[in-house]
Amino acid sequence: MTEHQQDILKACKKGDRLAQRKLYEHFKSKMYVVCLRYANNRQDAEDILQEGFIKVFRDLHQYRGAGSFEGWVRKVILRTALQYLRQQKNFLPTTDLDGQAYKLGEEDVIFEEENEMAKILLKLMHQMPPGFRAVLNLYVLEGYTHPMIAEELGISVGTSKSQLNRAKAFLKNLLEKNLAG
Repeated sequence: MTEHQQDILKACKKGDRLAQRKLYEHFKSKMYVVCLRYANNRQDAEDILQEGFIKVFRDLHQYRGAGSFEGWVRKVILRTALQYLRQQKNFLPTTDLDGQAYKLGEEDVIFEEENEMAKILLKLMHQMPPGFRAVLNLYVLEGYTHPMIAEELGISVGTSKSQLNRAKAFLKNLLEKNLAG
């Protein structure tokens, strides 16, 4: 962390609104992408981001300098996203999904990076049930193990493994339908 970043961090801990704005602006894009992966839509992602940064500023005193500050912020945002998922009703799907239609609408464009493949993949992932998407994100993108996922989401290890397998099959189905369509 540079000396300038350390100064901003110290000012944030003292409640300096300008410093908090600088910190927020520095991290908001990266953290918004994290939120998008777990949210059902843009509005929910924005809500998660806002709630996450409230927690970042509230808990800033807990950051002791061990590890990267960005990693600490990401962890706070991720935990906020997971809390959001746990609060959703019917978080983990229990119905047979074979008969469902997978149709993408124009309003589903949710990723504004230059990478077209990332946009397509994120768009498809948002068609997945939240439980599938959460386990897939945690396992593949965050590097969590099944026991860690089970603990974070309040599910069994077996459910985590099952959700991952179902998520992969679901995503494969979506990709095939998208490429055929």
